[in-house]
Amino acid sequence: MAIQIPSRQLFIGGEWREPVLKKRIPVINPATEQAIGDIPAATAEDVEIAVEAARKALARNKGKDWASAPGAVRAKYLRAIAAKITERKSELAKLEASDCGKPLDEAVWDMEDVAGCFEYYADLAEGLDKQQKLSISLPMETFKSHVLKEPIGVVALITPWNYPLLMATWKVAPALAAGCAAILKPSEVASVTCLELAEVCREIGLPPGVLNILTGLGHEAGAPLASHPHVDKIAFTGSTLTGSKIMSAAAQQVKPVSLELGGKSPIVVFDDVDIDKAAEWTAFGVFWTNGQICSATSRLIVHESIAAKFVDRLVEWCKNIKISDPMEEGCRLGPVVSEGQYQKILKFISTAKSEGAKVLSGGVRPEHLKKGFYVEPTIITDVKNSMQIWREEVFGPVLCVKTFSSEEEAIELANDTQFGLGAAVISNDLERCERVAKAFQAGIVWINCSQPCFTQAPWGGNKRSGFGRELGTWGLDNYMTVKQVTQYISDEPWGWYKSPSKL
Repeated sequence: MAIQIPSRQLFIGGEWREPVLKKRIPVINPATEQAIGDIPAATAEDVEIAVEAARKALARNKGKDWASAPGAVRAKYLRAIAAKITERKSELAKLEASDCGKPLDEAVWDMEDVAGCFEYYADLAEGLDKQQKLSISLPMETFKSHVLKEPIGVVALITPWNYPLLMATWKVAPALAAGCAAILKPSEVASVTCLELAEVCREIGLPPGVLNILTGLGHEAGAPLASHPHVDKIAFTGSTLTGSKIMSAAAQQVKPVSLELGGKSPIVVFDDVDIDKAAEWTAFGVFWTNGQICSATSRLIVHESIAAKFVDRLVEWCKNIKISDPMEEGCRLGPVVSEGQYQKILKFISTAKSEGAKVLSGGVRPEHLKKGFYVEPTIITDVKNSMQIWREEVFGPVLCVKTFSSEEEAIELANDTQFGLGAAVISNDLERCERVAKAFQAGIVWINCSQPCFTQAPWGGNKRSGFGRELGTWGLDNYMTVKQVTQYISDEPWGWYKSPSKL
């Protein structure tokens, strides 16, 4: 099915604007390797205009700006966005599948999650009207105090290509709910549905400048946005390397950042499991979204007594996974997002083989697909702790396998990583699952499953996987600051000159 993407411009101040330098970037369908359109390429000049538009959105009409509006007013806009996303769900899913290679039914589920996320933060926005002034109990009766929860201001939202619209929504929805004005800079590798979000915002009449969307290259648009002195906070999801650069840029101006970075998550499988159920969760945990998930449980740590049987079952799963054009019914593994990512994955696999690891299945392009950036689901054994394939994030459909003999050894293997985003444990012994879950050094832990994610629950990592949490009420707090207001309420003079120990 041939898809041609809509021709869009940058979205700034509620209007479509051609980039100052009139630059554009081709959009390549990873399933066909053919151009299906192009997107505008913002530069520092456009960043300046967008920041100015965002600041105006927070300074308009003397107290009637976006930040000062009741949460219930902001909620109406968020619900209107959700309704439009639902209305266009099928169209948006096809655009996303064509842009990033995601299987079509996965893209449909993502659009449903996008709408649900906007609805959820609409509810929280309404709740802010009751929570913005919180009283504090003080030990001195001559004072009363309260805390105000206020939006941080203008926020820069820089998002990845594996879940283009959903990852953007995880930031846009809470930022707008909190009363911030936002500038979204999606990955240049997959931006199409984010530009359609701009069209949705235009159609529902979102106030000008509340959400601005700049597509473009990281060094030309993302870097000047991250270092802009009039941006009050940066939220980033992407690689650890880029995250460290953004953190450094923010440090120069002492501004807050939240970072959701890479991962190399373990899945520990004990010897008391149902082999078929555990194998399905293991396959899902690493091959879902074509293996391009920061939280992918790509390190299998399986008990030595069942390892051979378990891995054989996984190989069977791999042989039966349908690899095809994302638009084909029943597709479970589409192409990776770009030629660059395709070559990077193949190099990881080649290096693993040269270091002595064994590729049990996959590791190559499927024979029946002559075009597109496809990699068969790959299982690698005979892996050593020091190998690159075990320690670094591949971001593709590649699973590494090691065995263990004791619970203590499994935990040690699981935690022996620079990352700390996700981790999973599979066992029929729920007490053991709870022990292992507590011992994992990760921000997200799954028991007898892998990868489920809910808007209501916090999402984020430890160690080099970043800091800060998205989703749930934690996601809203990302975009708010607190102000203490204390009042002296006694009719008597303070009298500090008489008693130096007043406080």
